[in-house]
Amino acid sequence: MPFPGGLWWLLCCRQGFTLLRRDYGDADREADGEAEEEASFELRAQGDQASLEVSLSQPTRTSSGSERSLLVSEEMRSLIVEKGPGPVEEDPDALVKGWLQREVRGGVKTPWIRPRKYWFVLTPDSLDYYSSNEKGAKRLGSLVLTSLCSVLWPDKQTYKETGYWSVTVFGRKHCYRLYSEHLNEAVRWVCAVQKVIDSKAPVQTPTQLLMRDVEEHCGSPEVLEQIYRCNPILRYTSSPLYAPLLPFPYGNLDQSAPGPRSYTTLRDEAVKLFNSLQQLESQRDPVPLIQGILQTCLDLPPLVDEIYCQLVKQTTEPPAPGGPGDLHYWQLLTCMSCTFLPSPPVLRFLRFHLDRTESRFPASEMAKYACFIREALGKTRGRECVPSLEEILVLMQRQEMVCTVHCPGAAACSVAISSHTTAEEVARELVSRLGLSQSPNLFALYEQSRLREQPVGSSTLLADVLTRFENLAGEEREQDAPCRLCFKHYGFLDTDNVPRDSLEFALLFEQAHEMVLRGYVPTSEETLQTLAALRLQSLNSDFSTHAPFPRLEELFPPHVLHARLPAPRPDPPPPKCRGARLRAGLLAGGLWGHSLAKQRAERDQRLRGRLREEGASTMAAIVEKWKLLQGMGRPEAMAAYVALVREWPGFGSTLFDVDLRASPVGAGPQRLWLGIGAKAVSLYKPGEPEPLDSFCYGRISSFGASDSSTFRLSVEDRDLLFETSQVDEIAQLLTTYLASTAARRPPQEPAPGPPLDPDPSALPRGLCPVAGPWQRPPPTGSFGS
Repeated sequence: MPFPGGLWWLLCCRQGFTLLRRDYGDADREADGEAEEEASFELRAQGDQASLEVSLSQPTRTSSGSERSLLVSEEMRSLIVEKGPGPVEEDPDALVKGWLQREVRGGVKTPWIRPRKYWFVLTPDSLDYYSSNEKGAKRLGSLVLTSLCSVLWPDKQTYKETGYWSVTVFGRKHCYRLYSEHLNEAVRWVCAVQKVIDSKAPVQTPTQLLMRDVEEHCGSPEVLEQIYRCNPILRYTSSPLYAPLLPFPYGNLDQSAPGPRSYTTLRDEAVKLFNSLQQLESQRDPVPLIQGILQTCLDLPPLVDEIYCQLVKQTTEPPAPGGPGDLHYWQLLTCMSCTFLPSPPVLRFLRFHLDRTESRFPASEMAKYACFIREALGKTRGRECVPSLEEILVLMQRQEMVCTVHCPGAAACSVAISSHTTAEEVARELVSRLGLSQSPNLFALYEQSRLREQPVGSSTLLADVLTRFENLAGEEREQDAPCRLCFKHYGFLDTDNVPRDSLEFALLFEQAHEMVLRGYVPTSEETLQTLAALRLQSLNSDFSTHAPFPRLEELFPPHVLHARLPAPRPDPPPPKCRGARLRAGLLAGGLWGHSLAKQRAERDQRLRGRLREEGASTMAAIVEKWKLLQGMGRPEAMAAYVALVREWPGFGSTLFDVDLRASPVGAGPQRLWLGIGAKAVSLYKPGEPEPLDSFCYGRISSFGASDSSTFRLSVEDRDLLFETSQVDEIAQLLTTYLASTAARRPPQEPAPGPPLDPDPSALPRGLCPVAGPWQRPPPTGSFGS
């Protein structure tokens, strides 16, 4: 029959109290096979650790049983706050006192039932409550306050539900939920309790004290071996852990943050993670469990140090060094070192553990993992995502991943990366490998999906990008194209002098074709058909009935065909009268509703048939133009294609769909194209070849993000506000062009116009601010000569 929860808690607490004064020098009893009880312990304040320090620093010291019993009883008395017979109005230790409700019964305020009130007294050591405020009143409860206690502020939701303002105080074993009818009184109690908590000395656990002892005696091997031999809390255990190794604040976690997981307290989660670690030993496939542990650490950063300490404990003197279970711990420690960086004290303890393992087991698998972990800790700076399943498998073998980068017009490139490789490093390698070092243009890595394409930040870890791809692959449907990395032009500084027989011209040709298909090259339909014919000539050479035909949407902008179709007739607006709405609802649910649905289906079928007819006629026109290109080679077809696209004045600019906020009151936003080029920023009406306005960089005084969806561009004496979902990309590209303009400007030439202020604080993380004219910083994942 299982023990009740309260009995388990009592046993754990009793075990923890005993451990505080355990004789660590009694090694003979532990060596006889006594079950390890150090997994559960109590917390101690920094100012009350003298006796424990002696036992840890001098592990050979012994003491009698009566002495140990005396120490335990003294400690238990120190945790119990001695109180008098009852509250006294003139008590000098009372900081705040007053009447509060301990709880609100039923959860709803009921005016005909008077809530029970208690007299609460806050002292520098505890929060007590009594049956009344008279002398000699019975004390009903006491909550000892330490630095690990926490208090929650009143919230409106509880006030709406109960009619009271709540104050929640979390202690080690108890939680007081207090209620007051007045907000000022509740705030006064919260501030007072928090002030008492802040005044308490920080609390340390035995593990932290032992870590400090190990660091102090790292030069004395004899003392270190005695510390490890006489303190089982530092060594491997097969028993469960009843309390965390490090101190954590009491209280529940904030569950308001969106996420698929829900967590309890940090202390409970730390114990659960240790149970997961023990399950790791017997797992045949430890990868999913490793990824789950890493995800928990990413969601709860305070647990990172705890997991490091638990892994160091489990890899210290295991029963089978180098066995499968032990290696699973080292593999998780390897993944942790490539994902999270511990705090300095834990990092020093971890490095000592790695050195000790290498010295005790040279040329072993454990020593190889220790060497790999030490190198990884020197490079790790934090991750946005946990390692993917593929990355975990690679890290378990201490190898590098192979990343595939697609290049338009060329074969895909395979690049070896580690967990610390950034997009900047890969882009530089590809620029060198593809012979683009002498190009004046800029290149970047892009994340491409079916719906969106965006550049990868220069400081972004490619391992995080691959993890996002893995997560999206599990959410997408089978017919959706998978996400991929692509290497292409990021900014055009000179498109006229690109050699036609170079790889860069092939990249230029492919990106020009992408702009055409997206509708970002405003031109006539006749020119679009000619461009499609040139595309076919570059792919298949001369016309042949046996040549493979791409789909029409891969040659011709789909939106042009959809524009030919008649606009669908809108459904009638819902009636305003309630009776009319009821009759319309009854009709919609009967035969009339089925008739409407049938009419919509027939209309959609007619539109699809019309779209197929328009597509067939357009393809026939394209084929006729293709036949006229007989004898034109692939380089000539590509050159003719780029020449036609270059006729548009905005060629070379990157276009963004934005909504310009109108200045007149009541006017709606205006949909525009924001074109960012090497020399100017232009505004286009979608589909129009000529810009509405254009601003050279000398006229731009500042720019930045007003909020997550608004981009601000200050031009001379006016501010332009654009609503867009690509605020980061716009600011990033503007910064890059400004840096390139400054780098190409002669040193003696003064900068035209007012000084530019790109507002680096408003830029997204990982972007390079505008540098001086002497330096050309690498923009976001992009490079030139």
